Amino acid sequence: MEKLNNFLEKLANPLMGFADWIIRIGLGVSFFLHGFGKLPVDASGWLASNLGYPVALMVAWGKVLAGLGVILGGLLSGAIGNLITRLSGGAIGIIMIGAITIAHSNWGIFFGERGSVLFASEQLFLLLLGIYFAIKGNQK
Repeated sequence: MEKLNNFLEKLANPLMGFADWIIRIGLGVSFFLHGFGKLPVDASGWLASNLGYPVALMVAWGKVLAGLGVILGGLLSGAIGNLITRLSGGAIGIIMIGAITIAHSNWGIFFGERGSVLFASEQLFLLLLGIYFAIKGNQK
């Protein structure tokens, strides 16, 4: 067991610096695409019809900017990069809390119809990753 662990440690050690970037790029690109796909905002779409056009516009642009912010924040060093990462992660967390409570409130947590289970969807993981970057920022 120890030999296997040491072997895996040797494989993973050179890649440790990239681990946060794998999560950061995945979250940033995913959130950017979720927002970009909503632009231009359809005034007759579900979000605009139920919450109003200004809210739909803020959500779409919030997703685009927060996704870019998570990536950009990691590229910038010092306090400004850390601040951008944390604010972007916080924005993702807030947007996803809204998405889960408003748009997916009828979903089951562990069980339910296929495609409508919180723990089997990306919604929960986007929320958790947003909170991760809001808490961690750019700290090593």
